[in-house]
Amino acid sequence: MAVVESLNVGTARPVLAKAGVSGIDKRPVPGPVRVQVPDPADPGLAGDTICDTDHHGGPDQAVYAYAREDLDRWEPELGPLRSGVFGENVTTRGVEITGAELGERWRVGAVLLQVTVPRIPCRTFAAWLEREGWVKTFTRAAVPGAYLRVVEPGELHAGDPVAVEHRPGHGVTIGTAFRALLSEPARLPELLAAGDDLLPEIREEVARRAR
Repeated sequence: MAVVESLNVGTARPVLAKAGVSGIDKRPVPGPVRVQVPDPADPGLAGDTICDTDHHGGPDQAVYAYAREDLDRWEPELGPLRSGVFGENVTTRGVEITGAELGERWRVGAVLLQVTVPRIPCRTFAAWLEREGWVKTFTRAAVPGAYLRVVEPGELHAGDPVAVEHRPGHGVTIGTAFRALLSEPARLPELLAAGDDLLPEIREEVARRAR
């Protein structure tokens, strides 16, 4: 059964080797947690913190989901990993996140979420895990998790079921988009098959890099 394993929120904390603070350190909370369309003053999950609003958050990155199964696959290399340690707001179990199509809609408890883009690794992520070469390692693995848009807000609880309510059928998955953007640029034109489910900024990047 596909479910929410945990809901995770973070507060601003210093990150080693990074000036300033970050909200990447997400910790499980018992819930219920209000999930909302974010605005400049409020994140997607009530009680969460986003410090770098230039690169994170906003309507198209309201919620970040990562699969518990993918965290488990990292444990032989990284050691025991609690839910939320990758900065995800929602840790899922039984959900094929890498294979989710852009624009796919998930009914999660009372909330409706829409898959938008893969997570792109950054210096903060590497500094938080204290892993040299982490960006390259994460890129090679190509299990990035997914950002989600809030279509219908509401409250979530750990244990809420996750069901795919709509799958566009264009075949452009989170994994395809991640590899095209980071390691397989020859595949960038494939992303255009997503049509209106491809974010405008990604469409612009495809056009720019195809010149």
